[in-house]
Amino acid sequence: MAYSLADARFLVDRAMGLLRRTLASLRTRGWRESLARAKAHLGRARPTAARGLYVPAPGPFAPFALPTSGHPRASVVIPVFDQFPHTLACLRAIAEHPPRTAFEVIVVDDGCSDETVAALPQVAGLRYHRRARNGGFIAACNDGAALAQGDLLVFLNNDTVPQPGWLDAMVDTFAAHPDAGLVGAQLLYPDGRLQEAGGVVFADGNAWNYGRFESPDDPRFGYLRDTDYASAAAIAIPRSLFESLGGFDARYAPAYYEDTDLAFAVRAAGRRVLYQPAARVVHDEGATAGTDPTRGIKASQERNKAIFRAKWAEELKAMADGGARPSPGRLHAAQRQVLVIDEWTPRADNDSASLRLVNLMKMLSDQGAHVVFLPANGKHCGAHTVALQRLGVEAWHAPYSSGISKWFAEHGERFDVALVCRHYVAREFLPLLRKHAPQARVVFDTVDLHYVREQRAAALAGDAALARQAATTRGLELEVIARSDMTLVVSQAERVLLSHDAPDAHVEVLSNLHEVAGPGLPYAERRDLVFVGGFRHPPNVDAIGWFVDEVFPLIRQDLPEVRFHCIGGNVPTAIRARGEIDGVVVHDHVPDIRPWMDGCRVAVAPLRYGAGVKGKVNLSMAHGQPVVATTCAVEGMHLRDGFDVLVADDAAAFARAVVRLHDDPDLWSSLSRHGLENVSRHFSMDAAQETVRQVFLQP
Repeated sequence: MAYSLADARFLVDRAMGLLRRTLASLRTRGWRESLARAKAHLGRARPTAARGLYVPAPGPFAPFALPTSGHPRASVVIPVFDQFPHTLACLRAIAEHPPRTAFEVIVVDDGCSDETVAALPQVAGLRYHRRARNGGFIAACNDGAALAQGDLLVFLNNDTVPQPGWLDAMVDTFAAHPDAGLVGAQLLYPDGRLQEAGGVVFADGNAWNYGRFESPDDPRFGYLRDTDYASAAAIAIPRSLFESLGGFDARYAPAYYEDTDLAFAVRAAGRRVLYQPAARVVHDEGATAGTDPTRGIKASQERNKAIFRAKWAEELKAMADGGARPSPGRLHAAQRQVLVIDEWTPRADNDSASLRLVNLMKMLSDQGAHVVFLPANGKHCGAHTVALQRLGVEAWHAPYSSGISKWFAEHGERFDVALVCRHYVAREFLPLLRKHAPQARVVFDTVDLHYVREQRAAALAGDAALARQAATTRGLELEVIARSDMTLVVSQAERVLLSHDAPDAHVEVLSNLHEVAGPGLPYAERRDLVFVGGFRHPPNVDAIGWFVDEVFPLIRQDLPEVRFHCIGGNVPTAIRARGEIDGVVVHDHVPDIRPWMDGCRVAVAPLRYGAGVKGKVNLSMAHGQPVVATTCAVEGMHLRDGFDVLVADDAAAFARAVVRLHDDPDLWSSLSRHGLENVSRHFSMDAAQETVRQVFLQP
């Protein structure tokens, strides 16, 4: 690929931005914390989870048990015709890694003449059904479905080894997507290569196993998505839907194209067909039917294709031409495609900006858009990357996104909108977007106005160097706003500010996005005080230092038994040391914040500087937890002192407000109720629907 001016500018802007942020971090955090931050930022991209495949230990048959249920949620139907070693391995895999879903296993013996007949009746918990004569795959599956007791039917080939968690992932998909009608697994070859990430059907009726022979770690194949069909080697479908469709169509007997036909029938019934990569199943393709299309059961493939083409002729007109190579851009060509770029993969359980971004991507997916996420640092972020993929986000990471210019050259033309978060990230990527995605609307998400936060930090510290840094940031941030098609801020206060600082800019307000969790425990069952906030954010470090040193001792004079819980990741040494103070508990990051949100009596937001809308305040209020905050902490949040929050700015007043709220059940109940209403009215996903539609979904 030719090296362009845009590529060079990207590299220069990235280097200069990194230098500026390093110098700023040294001034505000000191060299030790800055060094730790640099190591985390510049460290090697974390590889995805090891793809080591589970294989049952080989050995002769001996009786064993399946931990099945008499009241199953899922009925696993396994048709078999000889090939007993495969069947045994499949059943052992289920027995050795049982799902948490209540299930049953029905093996349909389609005329076996090997060890199957004598061995399977000895497997406790297995429902064994022997057909009177061999009828083929379709007949065996339909017989098994007629015997099933579960709400979900799961068809599983006997030449498979389902991996731990496979069934739960399929079942959970129906809970997360009530409109799902059929869910297919990710099929792998025994050597670990990808066999199928859903199937593609072309206009001529031919089909293609998407991702065949590729790496299952490739981001193209790692996210939940709609698919044309899924191989019946491992699929799940509601039993009532399967019955209403008449089961597998017997016209395709003995086998081939019945699964493709079923997927088309599911869509015709108004339900979705989904590929679920979290359900991993090893499939020894062709172990039973072979792979030669001119012999045996495989010979029916061409005949059945003609039946399929005649039955679904109208639907096939809308499919892609067979000459088009399947790619994410083509698979999602009928959808609005939105690219999202941030410095790192959002971690919704770590900070409010991440939660806002994840909920925005969820909203876009729910409204029919296809979302692609690209982290500027290139890293796979473990469970947080997987969480995006399970939402249906095409989440990229190294090594597959290495060579940013090449990635944009390949993918840029497919995007309708590009959302870039934070001014220093946007500054780097704007030249590449304008070159490779000129058709895309570029939306700059400020997250918060960084220059406002830096100006306030400089004023609080009386630091001339910080003031100069803030002035530099202001110029850079306003330049990015001018070069973008649209800018997002999180509060009306910031929008008003930009009406003066950037009067020609198109600015929209998209505030924090929360789900209203509900009231939690009542007043009498709650204890203690809590603060939640990540410590990569300097205002949080300053806030806790001030609160613990100046406010908390005054509170303890009136509430000597009360404890203060400080929760947040990347705890610096100065904050950790304060955990030695009586009554102060420093928790670091916790994976589940709900026990503190639902169980602590009062939340505090003692921020002395900052910008934007404070997610910590939203989070507490969404759980019915009243808040005592500073004026800075409630800026732009539609909150009224004494009605849905208590506001105080000096140490003595802040302490009095905490003690008052802690000891007054009527005031506590009133603020709790009004806080929930505030979040629902201003900071819920329902409240943001119209803005999201206008910014991202309108042409």
